[in-house]
Amino acid sequence: MKLTLFKNTVLLFLFLGFSCGSESNANTRPKKERITTSPTTKTDKTPKCSVGANQTERYLPLLNGKRVAIVANQTSVIFKNEAETNYTHLVDSLLHLNIEVTKVFAPEHGFRGTADAGEVVKDGIDTKTGLPIVSLYGKNKKPSPGQLQGIDIVIFDIQDVGARFYTYISSLHYVMEACAEQDIPVLILDRPNPNGHYIDGPILEPQHQSFVGMHPIPVVHGLTIGEYAKMINGEQWLNNNAHCELSVIPVKNYNRKVPYSLPIKPSPNLPNDKSINLYPSLCFFEGTNVSAGRGTDLQFQIYGSPYLSNTTFEFKPKPNAGAKYPKYENKVCYGYNLTTEKPLDHLNLSYLINAYKTTKNKSEFFISNGFFTKLAGTKKLQQQIEAGLTEAEIKASWKSGLEDFETLRKHYFIYN
Repeated sequence: MKLTLFKNTVLLFLFLGFSCGSESNANTRPKKERITTSPTTKTDKTPKCSVGANQTERYLPLLNGKRVAIVANQTSVIFKNEAETNYTHLVDSLLHLNIEVTKVFAPEHGFRGTADAGEVVKDGIDTKTGLPIVSLYGKNKKPSPGQLQGIDIVIFDIQDVGARFYTYISSLHYVMEACAEQDIPVLILDRPNPNGHYIDGPILEPQHQSFVGMHPIPVVHGLTIGEYAKMINGEQWLNNNAHCELSVIPVKNYNRKVPYSLPIKPSPNLPNDKSINLYPSLCFFEGTNVSAGRGTDLQFQIYGSPYLSNTTFEFKPKPNAGAKYPKYENKVCYGYNLTTEKPLDHLNLSYLINAYKTTKNKSEFFISNGFFTKLAGTKKLQQQIEAGLTEAEIKASWKSGLEDFETLRKHYFIYN
């Protein structure tokens, strides 16, 4: 065993050539959770953070001799340089290190991250590795006992963006639940949250639970995947109060208040830092008759529709990667370009309120299928906008819930 670990470690440094830094200490953990930490080294220069996947020396001992399944997409990589411009996929890296990866579970957008939002992801075979790919988006959102048969450990390594309706945290819930039921440990390889510098939005009400909102948290939760997994366990959100055996490899040198630029787009319609920053505020438009820029090169950086008035910006959505059938395809939309807006440290409701006020047909602004309510996690937000409440008045109604959540989430912090 020791010889195998030594050989793997040598191979690792020859294959990857990455450097290690220090990391933050973790708080006290619930039972069956392990978080590998080391003391933080203070320097005059803030060291570059290093994602959990890069710290292979910490998790190879957990994988040697095990049959491994990985929940992954295109962001599940090991970086080979500090600038994070050169990388190898986690699956390819572990196979190279003779780890027995037997299966890949794919979330929304698929293993390679090319499927449209909401598009059913199909099972298949990865052409590069020959590994079976099992979809966790569509009818099968939770791994079945049969799909987990023969698996000794499941790795979850996906870049999140910190918004409740971004479905990777819903996939995390179902993976943890399925593994808890089969007594299979889960290993989280943590990554920074690009929207981790604030929390905001209404708390989801239980009657409006869905795959775009499973837990009683605000729209912007300010946690990493590792911290969120701890919260799922600690708050007993899994079915029948199940508890998942959880290990987390934290990000070294991560501080949630320091901006982090994602080196790989987390999904087809979040192409850059600006779109990721605006996403929590603009995603509400997915439940209205307003386009958030799908079918353009400025996804989640613009918004508009054929029914808005008094605007100086226009665009025409066309099919493209990630939007095969965009809203208002080939129709002129009138709206606003937000690409020069200052980075947000709050949920901005002014876009939504302004669009409702200036639309030519208010009765059709909110889509009748109730999707806006699922995104908001409450019926109150739509009612408040229709009643003409100001942004300040609406946000005042969130204050108590956000204060309670702020107290709650600190119990699960791994980072400052």
